[in-house]
Amino acid sequence: MGKLVYAAKVTHVPTMLLSEMDGSLKGCRQAAIDGHKEIGRRVREAGADTVVVLDTHWLVNAAYHINANHSFKGVFTSNEFPQFIKDMDYAYEGNAALGDLIAEKAQVKGVNAMSHQVDSLELEYGTLVPMRYMNEERDLKVVSIAAWCTVHSHASSRKLGEAIREAIEASDNNVALVASGSLSHKIWPNDIYAENNGTFTISSEFNQQVDLRVLDLWQKGDFATFVKMLPDYANYCDGEGDMHDTVMLLGALGWDKYEGKAEVITDYFPSSGTGQTNVVFPLD
Repeated sequence: MGKLVYAAKVTHVPTMLLSEMDGSLKGCRQAAIDGHKEIGRRVREAGADTVVVLDTHWLVNAAYHINANHSFKGVFTSNEFPQFIKDMDYAYEGNAALGDLIAEKAQVKGVNAMSHQVDSLELEYGTLVPMRYMNEERDLKVVSIAAWCTVHSHASSRKLGEAIREAIEASDNNVALVASGSLSHKIWPNDIYAENNGTFTISSEFNQQVDLRVLDLWQKGDFATFVKMLPDYANYCDGEGDMHDTVMLLGALGWDKYEGKAEVITDYFPSSGTGQTNVVFPLD
């Protein structure tokens, strides 16, 4: 019988890649990289063999989609930020059986979900950036689920999260569930980005204050309050992918019944106008 052994909400900002390279941004995201590496260490310590990533950079306009190929290998350049992420090689083993089981459990709940084993269906950088640092040894299997959901309700994404948990427990796998996306996500307008030092600043003080309040609620374990504010938070603070990754994660954790006190692994930081962090949701 399988088990959900780890859960986290993480950043995937492209400047993490630039932070590795010589130049003016070298080291600028070391805290975020270190946070990913620490999460990867803990994931292995918890006995995980598979990571399921809820990817807010995989846009879908109908149904829910799961990239559950048997393996992934390629060289990735971001269509969105080719100046930041280019020629990044990757190679991971997949977990087709688990992806198929998630889709099956979702369908039972009336949620239209499809699992795919298609060699030309590439992983998006919401999956590839966290796996670059959490899965450096490439020993953990990877399943990626689209979480930039344009015509989907939070209610159905919550059900998908429940299906993920049910599928994990019906599988033979120990699984880490990673929601890959920002908190607030109002990127600086292009014409004023530079004058506001956009790479290192927040675009809205309101968004920042709400982000900090959300982190406070998470650390206190007050998810009953958070899920009540979640739709407005996603709307007014420009949640990345409408925060479907967070909805799916909390669906898997028990929604308003989840009482774990979150641990902030990487202190909150602004990036290109958005609010970012790495946070762990304990499962004791």
